[in-house]
Amino acid sequence: MVSILYKPTGKEWLLDSGKRPLQQPEYGSTFTDWDMSGWDECFPTIITCSSGVDQDISLPDHGELWSLPWAHTIENNTVVCSIKSPKLPYRFTRRISFQAADRIRMDYRAENEGEHPIHFLWVPHPQFAITEPTRILLPENIRQMLCVFAGYTLTVGETYAWNDVSLLSPLITGDARKFYYDGIVPEGWSGLYGEDSGNYLIVSIPTDKVPFLGVWIDEGMYNDRATCALEPSIGYYDSLETALSNATAQMIPAKSSYEWHLDLNLGSENHHK
Repeated sequence: MVSILYKPTGKEWLLDSGKRPLQQPEYGSTFTDWDMSGWDECFPTIITCSSGVDQDISLPDHGELWSLPWAHTIENNTVVCSIKSPKLPYRFTRRISFQAADRIRMDYRAENEGEHPIHFLWVPHPQFAITEPTRILLPENIRQMLCVFAGYTLTVGETYAWNDVSLLSPLITGDARKFYYDGIVPEGWSGLYGEDSGNYLIVSIPTDKVPFLGVWIDEGMYNDRATCALEPSIGYYDSLETALSNATAQMIPAKSSYEWHLDLNLGSENHHK
């Protein structure tokens, strides 16, 4: 997906490719070598690691899906995108439908077509454009977040009061950081709020299916503009090997599937219908 536009205010939420060419990446390559724009899916890992099925099969950076072409069909009000792994016996399907004028539903299905269980983790990887002072919204009872990538100013393994680190600037500092909620989230939503424009975006998931939450912030360390990814997560965190070792990876039995969904709500406090 290359664009999520809230038409009433003209707010474009996804970062475009800018000066980087938008072209088909090479499978197995490094995510940061390409356009770094739009909305990708990270599955069955984020960080390069073993597949967990066969130690001889390694999974590429940011998983398999972002670098591969998808098959797609349009069924009534739904865009159905699917992809088969070149290495593992699974099919991944994402159905995008429009539930209301201000709400997008993404229904996901990971199907194991093989004879053995498959383990995975998943996060969406939207490169949301930060073009104004923007507050990352989390449920009120999430007061602290654990730093797992520190950049230049924080410390890995430290927890930070969310109010102190949740305001984003569009300025390019060359820094970046990533947080996770340490444990299963108490509520299944996160969001962004533009403090000048009043535009907002809310990502909602079912916590029984997607129990973890990460937040990635890049002020120009990897991307060329300020961006943020809200990453509700199946598995904790970033590496499938890590998620297997701490028993948070999800498992799909042979000849079975796992399904979940994500809702995206758009709006503006300053827009009145």
